[in-house]
Amino acid sequence: MRADAQRNAEKLRAAAAELFQERGLHVPLKEIARRAGVSHGTLYNLFGTREALIDEVVADRASRLLDQAAEQALSFEDAWEGFAYYVEQLCELQAADTAVADAVSGRYPGAKRLMTACDRSMGAAQRIVERAHEAGTLRPDFTNADLVFVFAANALLARATGEAAPNAWRRQAAFLLDGLRTESARSPLPASLPTPQQVHDALAGLGDKA
Repeated sequence: MRADAQRNAEKLRAAAAELFQERGLHVPLKEIARRAGVSHGTLYNLFGTREALIDEVVADRASRLLDQAAEQALSFEDAWEGFAYYVEQLCELQAADTAVADAVSGRYPGAKRLMTACDRSMGAAQRIVERAHEAGTLRPDFTNADLVFVFAANALLARATGEAAPNAWRRQAAFLLDGLRTESARSPLPASLPTPQQVHDALAGLGDKA
């Protein structure tokens, strides 16, 4: 890559990192190019797609943060404490970093490196949930699909309240965790478990609400 192209690529990475964190992974690419001080065409020539830029800018950070949260959660001797830590930690990451909030949703399948990190994170989350089930502390009808929706809802809440009430997510997470304890499961759930396709379609639709 020529020196001028390298400089432009660095400026685009820096601008994308700022805007993705401020506004999420859906931010218009023209705004990234404008902040970087380069043309829209230059962005496409250097990165090609939004997903390629996401992989360049977000994948490593998201992978590191998600892996750290899962590893710490699995290190707890008490399975419920590990589960609660994981939920709280990911909710906090979503509130602090809009790019991570969008990354957790898995709505950008073309970002291969990011999706690899998300798949690995969901595998770890499954182990965290199973440990709490085996310990008898997490209600048995709670699944990984439910956990995905927890994080999707938290991402929307954190984005909506970020300026006016930045700690609102903490209150809702506390209510949620209390309701997920085994002793709280006193009646059948009013709806069946969503299928994997329904989960995928629901998360894909969140892009319209971001």
